[in-house]
Amino acid sequence: MNGSAPSALTSGPAAPASAASGPAAPAASGDWRQGLQRWWAEFTLQTKLLAVATLVVSLLMTGITFFSLNGIQQDARMSDTRYARDLGLLLTANVTPLVAQGNDRELAAVAERFWRSSRSLRYIVFADAEGVIYLGIPMGNGVDGLSPAGEQLLSRRLELPADLQRRPDNPLIRQHLTPDGQVTDVFVPMVSGDRYLGVVALGINPNETLLVSSALTREVTVAVFVSIWVLVILGSVINALTIIRPVKELLRGVRSIAGGNFETRIALPVGGELGELLEGFNTMASQLEVYKAANIEELRAEQGKQQSLIATMADGAVLLDAEGRIVLANPTARRLFRWEARNLEASDLLDVLPDRLAMELGAALQNLISGQKEGSDVRCSLGEPPRTLRIVLQSVRDASGEVLKGIAMTIQDLTREVELNAAQSRFISNVSHELRTPLCNIKSYLETLHDLGDQLSDAQRQEFLGIANDETDRLTRLVSDVLDLSRLESERVFSLEPLDVAPAIEQTLRNYRLNARDKGVDLGFDCPESLPRVVGNWDLLLQVFDNLVGNGLKFTPRGGQLMLRAYPWPDQCAIDPSCPADDGPVCALSSPLPRLRIEIADTGCGIGEADQERIFDRFFRVENAVHTEVGTGLGLSIVRGILEKHGARIQMTSAPGVGTTFWFDLPLEHADSDELALQAERRDHDRLHRERLGVAA
Repeated sequence: MNGSAPSALTSGPAAPASAASGPAAPAASGDWRQGLQRWWAEFTLQTKLLAVATLVVSLLMTGITFFSLNGIQQDARMSDTRYARDLGLLLTANVTPLVAQGNDRELAAVAERFWRSSRSLRYIVFADAEGVIYLGIPMGNGVDGLSPAGEQLLSRRLELPADLQRRPDNPLIRQHLTPDGQVTDVFVPMVSGDRYLGVVALGINPNETLLVSSALTREVTVAVFVSIWVLVILGSVINALTIIRPVKELLRGVRSIAGGNFETRIALPVGGELGELLEGFNTMASQLEVYKAANIEELRAEQGKQQSLIATMADGAVLLDAEGRIVLANPTARRLFRWEARNLEASDLLDVLPDRLAMELGAALQNLISGQKEGSDVRCSLGEPPRTLRIVLQSVRDASGEVLKGIAMTIQDLTREVELNAAQSRFISNVSHELRTPLCNIKSYLETLHDLGDQLSDAQRQEFLGIANDETDRLTRLVSDVLDLSRLESERVFSLEPLDVAPAIEQTLRNYRLNARDKGVDLGFDCPESLPRVVGNWDLLLQVFDNLVGNGLKFTPRGGQLMLRAYPWPDQCAIDPSCPADDGPVCALSSPLPRLRIEIADTGCGIGEADQERIFDRFFRVENAVHTEVGTGLGLSIVRGILEKHGARIQMTSAPGVGTTFWFDLPLEHADSDELALQAERRDHDRLHRERLGVAA
C-alpha cells in the first residue's frame, strides 16, 4: 500500500488531468474550509468546549498509555535480564571447578541436567580461554563423538570484550531478536583463582507470564482508550440531537422575550430536565404576560418606595421637572429652607427660595434647563446664624440621553465641617502664636549674647541666659501640653483599671510641698481612713492632680491654703425608721452610679464670672486679663479631656478675692463599664458642641 501510492501520484496519464483541474483546486479548497467553519460555528460553546476537552483528554490518555506500555516493557526486560544474570552465575559456579579439573564428561552431564531442568534455556555454550567453542547444547551430543553440527560449532570462535574476564561477577548481557522470538544472551567468565578458563554462554527465552501480562495490559489500555472515544462520540451525537436544537429554540425565545413579545412559547417534544427547562420558560413567559398588565401599578409602588427613600435621606433632596418646578421635596430640604407645612408641588423653585439663594442658583438652574451643562455645584450661606450649604444640581435624561426629564437637587449641610475647620485653623494659629513668642525671645537674647558678649557684664549674661532658659522651659511645656491634648482628642483608647486614688494625691502633694513651703502656702489633704477604689488610669489621674494643684498653688498668695478632699458621693444615709413598711425604705441621697468625689480648693485670687465660662478653652489664660502669672493656657483643657475619658465632668465655683474650688467625680471599682463608655461619649459630644458654639460666636 505504502509503495504503490507514490507511483499513482506520478503516473503520466494522470498528469494532464491534474493540470486541467489546477485552477479549480484552490476554489474547491476554499469552499471546503468555509463549509467547515460554518459547520463549526453552528455548535454551541458547550459543544466546542466538550470537543476541545475530548481532544485534550485523548492526548493525555495516549501519552499515559505510551508511558505505561513503555514502563511495562522496561520492567519485563529488566526482569528477564536479572533472571538471565542469576541463571548464568548459578551455572558458572557449578561448572567452573569441573572445567578447572578438565573433567569434560562430568561437565557435559552437568550441562545436560541444567539444560533439562529449565524450560527457559534456549542454548548453553562453553568456550575456552581463546574463545573457541568446545561444547554446546543442544548442538553437541557429548565430548567423545560430536556430530557434524558439533564440528561446525567447534570451528567457531566467540568475540567478547577484553575486560570480561576481569569481572566474573558482572557478566555481559544482551538481548536480540531471532526468527523464533527474542533471546537474552548471557556471557559469564569462568575464573578459578587467578586463571581464566573461558566463558559460559546461555540463551534464555523471555518470561512467558510477563509477556502475556504485558500484552493483556496493552490490549486493555487500548480498549479503554477506544471506549473513551466511542463514549465521547456518542455523547456528542446525543448532545447534538437532544440539546443543541432545544437550546437554539430557547435562545430565540429569550431574545423574543427581551424584545417585549411576552406571547412567545416553545413547543418541542423534549423530556427530562431539558423539557422542564422549556416548560419553565413557557411558564415564565405566561407570568411576564400577566405582569405586563399590572406594570403601571408596580411602577406606582416603586415610585412610592423611591419617595420614601428620598424622604428618609439625611441630606436634602428636591426633584424638579424639566421646567424647574418642584415635584418632590424631602423633610430635610423643607427644614433647611423653612418650607415646613407648605404645599410646594408645581411651584417654581426660584420663587420659593430666599432672594439671595435664588440669585445664586438662577444661572446654574437655567444652564441645566437649556442643556448647556449636565451638572452644577454651588456653595452658599443661609439663615441666621449662617449655615453653609452645598447644593448639587444634576440633570436627569431619558435612555437616549437627548430628552431632559427633570433635575435632581441635593442639599448638604456643611456647617459642622466648616466650624470644625475654623476651630482647627484657630487652634493652629494659637499654637503658632504661642510657639513664636518664646522662640523670638530665645533668639533675641541669644543674638544679643552672641553679638555683644564682650560688652555685657557677667550679671547681664547670666540674666539673658536665665531668660532664654525660662523661655525654653515654657516652649517645652507648651509642646508637651499640645501633644497631650492631641493625644486625648485622638481615637486612642486608654486602659482604665481599679486603683487607689489616695496614693496618687499624696504623691502630687509631695512633689509640690517644697514649692508650697517656699511660697508660704499650706497644703492639706482631707479624706476618710479608707477610700473605695476607683476605675481610672494612674498616669492620667496624676496629670490631672498635677495641673490642678499647680494652678492652685500658682494663684494662691503667701499665707493662703490649698486643700484636697476625697469622699464617696453620694454619702451613705441612714434609713428613716419612721417610714412605713409598705412604702419601702427611703433615702434622700441616692444615685444609680455611686462615685468618689475629689475637690481641690484654694484661697487664691479667684476667677471672675465672665472668665469662668472660658476657663477650660484652649490657650485661654485668666492671667492675661487679671493676673501676671505665666502659662500655656492648655492645662485645664487637658484636665477636662482626661476626665472625659473617665466618663467624668470637671466643675468649678469661684469668686474674686475668695478662692476657687474644682471638683469631679470618679467611678468606683464595680461601676458599669458600658455606662462609663456611654457617659464618656456624651462628654465628648458636649465638648464638640461647645466648641462649635464658640466658633459660631
